[in-house]
Amino acid sequence: MKSIRPYNKSEKKKIQIVNMFDNISETYDLLNLILSFRMDYIWRRKSIQSIKNNPKKLLDIATGTADFAIMAAKYTNAQIRGIDISDKMLKIGNKKIKKHKLSNRIKLKLADAEELPFRNNSFQAITAGFGVRNFESMEKGLSEMHRVLDKNGVLVVLEPSKPNKFPIKQLYNIYFTYILPLLGKLISKDKNAYTYLINSVNAFPNKNIFLKKLKAAGFKNCKHTPLTFGIVSLYSAEK
Repeated sequence: MKSIRPYNKSEKKKIQIVNMFDNISETYDLLNLILSFRMDYIWRRKSIQSIKNNPKKLLDIATGTADFAIMAAKYTNAQIRGIDISDKMLKIGNKKIKKHKLSNRIKLKLADAEELPFRNNSFQAITAGFGVRNFESMEKGLSEMHRVLDKNGVLVVLEPSKPNKFPIKQLYNIYFTYILPLLGKLISKDKNAYTYLINSVNAFPNKNIFLKKLKAAGFKNCKHTPLTFGIVSLYSAEK
């Protein structure tokens, strides 16, 4: 995958990703709601409902403001750990967890998905919502997920994708190329963040290549499910 960075070509991608999410943290949830037409809620719910192994412990990678972790608490009985590299996003996430009275179920931690601070085989399920494309090394991130996942554990990954059927493809391209970055710039005040979103989605491997990456990391039963006419991809795999 070509290394796409939010701000410049000289600074490490990981540092730029931290800065970007810190910058947009206050408007992140509002923008998600507006830009996805509230479909993000449905996508996360479908992802969690696809986990059928009744996990005791679940890890949410790139948890951000903890929406995926909160959804997981609603549809599973698991104890949930969420990790992210943006401290400001986690602070907002912790406020939401407290508001939902889920502090006994969900614990958030500042951590790097490419160097997970957990033992081997620690979780029966792992979720990653719209975060894998932000990894500096996708291979390293996937390998770490495989390491901390228990035998027969389940991984689910959500990522934006590009529909290929008329007229959704054409409508999507207009919205994604012109409208989304403009709204992102106006609301977040960070003109680079939502341009980066477009570039990172365009650079993300197609479904066949990403499935191969999952298999190369050691996962089995790797599957791809298109959601909402293919504008989002749900990937699932097992250890």
